Amino acid sequence: MPWNPELYDQYKDVRYKPFYDLAALIKPEHNIKAIDLGCGTGEQTSILTEKLTGSTFLGIDSSAEMLEKSKKFENENLHFKLQSIEEIAQSDQKWDLVFSNAALQWADDHETLFPKIVGLLSPSGQLAIQMPVQKENILNQILTEMADEEPYASQLNHFNRDSPVLSMDDYAQILFDNGIQNIEIFQKVYPIIADDHEALYEFISGTALLPYLERLQGDQKENFITEFKSRIAQRFTKYPTIYAFKRILMYGRKK
Repeated sequence: MPWNPELYDQYKDVRYKPFYDLAALIKPEHNIKAIDLGCGTGEQTSILTEKLTGSTFLGIDSSAEMLEKSKKFENENLHFKLQSIEEIAQSDQKWDLVFSNAALQWADDHETLFPKIVGLLSPSGQLAIQMPVQKENILNQILTEMADEEPYASQLNHFNRDSPVLSMDDYAQILFDNGIQNIEIFQKVYPIIADDHEALYEFISGTALLPYLERLQGDQKENFITEFKSRIAQRFTKYPTIYAFKRILMYGRKK
């Protein structure tokens, strides 16, 4: 799936707030070995290196477009690699910190994946993960409802991505069962104040909307966008409006 770094960064301030909240959960340590799963442009990974001085970081991402922007952040302690989260989860490498901000919602089957991610941790290693709670976010709900309707269902060849993000109870159980201690899991609302429905459309167009649009061509794509914008306008009728965007954050240490 092709990503557009410039489009993604239009809401950079909003997207970085949960990153800083997640980073604040990490206990400061030095000279450790860390990995960022789904590092995007690498800027956030670079910021983390300032918190954990002297540490060696690897950022991985499956988007060549995003990683192209990471080159300016590389140094002797920070490197980037084109690799999927699923691939690294199968490896036998060990890390003192496994970090992932707003990326694991793109990886399927969390019941199977998360134990493998925990397995990447060294003893006493730290785990810090943040994801949007897509099923509870209104724009995602509008999108999935549309994709199930005709003519869009046929045009999309019945593609409709079911979010793999589980409940806080589920993640607590998975982390506990796989030897994570000092577990902290919570959900937080990150408000987006929008002046019109176009602003709300732009926010989701750089992320969750992408796999739908790449399956449509020409007029199909334009009609889908027009209808999606129309439904956003129907749902949000008073401006400026608040969009209560929900995210789940979790932290813990391996025994």
